[in-house]
Amino acid sequence: MGIASTACDFGRAVKQTMKENKDFSSGIESALKTIGEVAADALENITSAITGAPENLRDGTEFAPVELPRDLYAHGGAQTEWWYYTGHFDGADGDRYGFELVFFKRRTDLDKFGPVPLRLLGNPIYFAHFALTDKKHGQFRYSHRKSANGWLDDKAHASESHYHLRLGDWSVREAHGCHLLRAALGDDCIFEASLRPTKDVVLNGSKRDGVSYKDEDEASRYFSITRMDLDGVLQTASGAERIHGQAWMDREFGTWAPTERQKGWDWFSIQLDDESEIMVYQLRDSKGDVSPYSSGLLVAVDGSSEHLDADKFKIETLEKWESPNSGAEYPSRWTISIPEKEIKLEVTPILNDQELDTRGTTMIVYWEGACEVRGTAGGKEVEGDAYVELVGYDRSHENPNLAYFLVGNRFEA
Repeated sequence: MGIASTACDFGRAVKQTMKENKDFSSGIESALKTIGEVAADALENITSAITGAPENLRDGTEFAPVELPRDLYAHGGAQTEWWYYTGHFDGADGDRYGFELVFFKRRTDLDKFGPVPLRLLGNPIYFAHFALTDKKHGQFRYSHRKSANGWLDDKAHASESHYHLRLGDWSVREAHGCHLLRAALGDDCIFEASLRPTKDVVLNGSKRDGVSYKDEDEASRYFSITRMDLDGVLQTASGAERIHGQAWMDREFGTWAPTERQKGWDWFSIQLDDESEIMVYQLRDSKGDVSPYSSGLLVAVDGSSEHLDADKFKIETLEKWESPNSGAEYPSRWTISIPEKEIKLEVTPILNDQELDTRGTTMIVYWEGACEVRGTAGGKEVEGDAYVELVGYDRSHENPNLAYFLVGNRFEA
């Protein structure tokens, strides 16, 4: 009886101690949370005193139809905008290349690194990525850079009155109906090209007005030039060579909120040898399920186009590839089917490793690469080129590192 009583007393003492420890831990957590909130408020007040109060970046035009040529130019009030070029070209020695060149502009009014308002570093911040895939030598190289009013890297500019983007010595501008591109990889590789559209601009979205919904009441303005003749010069350590090929341009801008249905995406742009083009993308949630807001686009030889709802096409993964750099597992070969159009295509990467680690700029790790296409369309055999972008398979952007962002201004791989 005495032993049992002592055991009960001991048990009550343990429970009381655990309760007190739990209360103590909760008190510490509450205090830390309060300190964090106070610090965040203080930083916000300091930032507002220096840069001004943040804007909500929604002015009622979020669902306005695309207006050209105005919407090719930069927009001061858009939270996010990008100008995206991809393509394939041949060199004088018979080598085959793929390229990606993209310029981003981001208003940082609503962005924070923990308690630190990002607009304290710059508003807007500019980014650019350039990648080159060399099929003959099995080589993939890329570079990325950023600028926050010139102090994080080279100075940047995006005109709101005509088409001219610049970040350091990288640039894109329009002259005489052509888009003129310049970018570099280190000191030994300079890419300069003139892109001449051979088809009219295509407005994306189900209403064909350029309003592209990513989720309910969340949309960007989005249009594409699906075929452009490319001529230019690629300068490398072995000399300069003339280059010729085909390119694709995507323009997207707006202020929209990321939602559960936008945790990642698989995007395909395809140029077939019958002079038609296909764009399809599927948005994914955190479980990998495909969003009904996924969509696509068919462009005929004559430039006429047709919107594709998510249920009109299917993307099937045939293989997977694990990155030795990030450890992320990506889909690596696909079948794309559009049954109503008798289209079935197999898309295969030129190289498996076309992954870009851009945590020092846009703060993500993603895969974007040149691919080859074979299959059938309308009962006829076709071949072609494609670019594929895979985002969300690496999740490191969910825990961004401010120090890495600050010191990772420029990276060559």
